[in-house]
This record gives sequence, C-alpha cells and structure tokens, in this order.
Amino acid sequence: MAYLKTLVEDGRTEQRVARRARVLLAMTDPDTVVSELADRLELERTTIWNLCRRYEAYGVDVVLDAPRSGHPRELSPPTKSRGGAVGVL
Repeated sequence: MAYLKTLVEDGRTEQRVARRARVLLAMTDPDTVVSELADRLELERTTIWNLCRRYEAYGVDVVLDAPRSGHPRELSPPTKSRGGAVGVL
C-alpha cells in the first residue's frame, strides 16, 4: 500500500493513475461504502468494482495504464496561415 500512497502524493502522477490508487486505498478500509466513494470520486460503482476485481487478479500494477495495441497516435504540425503566424488566433 505504500506504493499506492506514493502515487497519490506525487504531484507528477497522471490523474487517472492517482484516482485508481485512491480507489484501491479507500477499499482497504472495511467501512468504505462503494456508492459514497463513487460519488466522491465521480466514478460509477461498476468502475470501482471492476478495478477491485482486476486488482485481485493482477495485483497493484492495475493502477498503471495497460499497453495498447495498434499504432501510437501522432500529432501533425500546425499549418501556416497566410500571414505567416502559426497558432495565433
């Protein structure tokens, strides 16, 4: 659980990862009510239960994003406008 606390407290952690860590930390408390936790974190109850099931099956690594199949997205460079300014509104 120290790893999860570190993720939550580190300001550089992506918010989706920190949110998953918060859920798992909250679920260690036997008095946690899933519907209240879902409301507080603005999640669906099924999302919390699915995360808990994945945690039981795979361990703490479920807080991190799983590798995705397919070609990674690429951003194209901005186009130049007639005036020569790029990205100016």
